[in-house]
Amino acid sequence: MSLSTETRFPTIGDPFPEITVDTTAGKLSLPHAFKGKWFILFSHPGDFTPVCTTEFVSFQRFIGNFQQMNVELIGLSVDQVFSHIKWLEWIKANLRVDISFPIIADPLGVTANKLGMIHPGAGTRTVRAVFIVDDKGIIRLILLYPAEVGRNIHEILRAVHALQTASQYNVATPANWPDNEIIGSGVILPPPESVHSAIERLEKAKAGQWSCLDWWFCYKNDR
Repeated sequence: MSLSTETRFPTIGDPFPEITVDTTAGKLSLPHAFKGKWFILFSHPGDFTPVCTTEFVSFQRFIGNFQQMNVELIGLSVDQVFSHIKWLEWIKANLRVDISFPIIADPLGVTANKLGMIHPGAGTRTVRAVFIVDDKGIIRLILLYPAEVGRNIHEILRAVHALQTASQYNVATPANWPDNEIIGSGVILPPPESVHSAIERLEKAKAGQWSCLDWWFCYKNDR
């Protein structure tokens, strides 16, 4: 009996795989092309499709917000470069939006398959995947949407902000941060590592250094 092996796709906490891709900006080597920067690689099912068109326009609209956070954008689909170029021409001519970030051409699906972007139920087209990669080349977040649901760019911006805040200050962010229903814009402290540190937390909360609902749920309002 032969043994089957499952393909392992990169996941959260893994280094982004080293790949060389053809894009609308020429050949790029990832993640090295964005060394020292965060980047978002997002796939779309295909060029000249309505939902994808709205997403690209929205990504471009907020590109300044991403760049302020040291984040670059790069798209991907299983179309060829000439198709990408023609689609970008159509967007510029008809919607007056000039897409400035590169798009990976992956007509054979090599990169998409390596990253797990092609779902068995989606045929050969890529699902709406989002990979957020930090400035050390580590995958920090993965989102997957079906073809019929367009992405919320505000949520992707929020996720980047939360990830960068968590990394910089060694904290966690609550649901809907920075507008959480319990602690507002507060950030959550890591769990205590001992009985002593749990008691110490409550003492510091009484002293007003931070807030605690209990020893396991402490937060502070300023990062």
